[in-house]
Amino acid sequence: MKQIARFIFALAVLPALVFYWMLRLLLPKQRAFSDLTQCLALVPGIAGEYLRLAFFRRTLPYCGQNACIGFGTIFSHPAAQIGENVYVGPYCILGDVTLEKDVLLASGVSVANGTNQHFFERTDIPIRLQGGEFPRITIGEDSWIGERAVVLANVGRHCVIGAGALVLDSIPDYAIAVGVPAKIVKFRQNPTAETGSFTQNHSPSAIHHQS
Repeated sequence: MKQIARFIFALAVLPALVFYWMLRLLLPKQRAFSDLTQCLALVPGIAGEYLRLAFFRRTLPYCGQNACIGFGTIFSHPAAQIGENVYVGPYCILGDVTLEKDVLLASGVSVANGTNQHFFERTDIPIRLQGGEFPRITIGEDSWIGERAVVLANVGRHCVIGAGALVLDSIPDYAIAVGVPAKIVKFRQNPTAETGSFTQNHSPSAIHHQS
């Protein structure tokens, strides 16, 4: 049944894809992509899930065939990657991000590209003109990000990030982190391990494409 549904919605999404390619003739690619994701985000129910999946599988560099993108979720960058069996809950906002396989994002999660998107050292020119840095963010395999968490740094594999947490520094594999700013409270592999001994510059690997 899923294969039949995917085929039906692959056809149903064709008008959105044509409109997207037309927009790209008039607008920058990132703006055109963001505009279309906003439209598709408002399609409710299972029909919306299949339409969004069909669209992302044809526009993103990689999107797993079993991914699920919830109502109201917006992707702002066309270079995002979504792994196999990823679940993105309702009303998430995602930038230039890699979601490795089996990642779970609860509702209202925001994944933005770092903590220096706007430089503000100078006061003689507006902040909007001072530039910034936008590093790609990776959420590692089998990690679960709790409701309304804000993620501004890489999260390793098999991690749990508590609801409402603010992730400002990279989180290593198997860590459980909560709070504002997010602090590691234990590790899933070794709950009694000291939490102060991990490396802050941990960088999760890139997405593993599934054949």
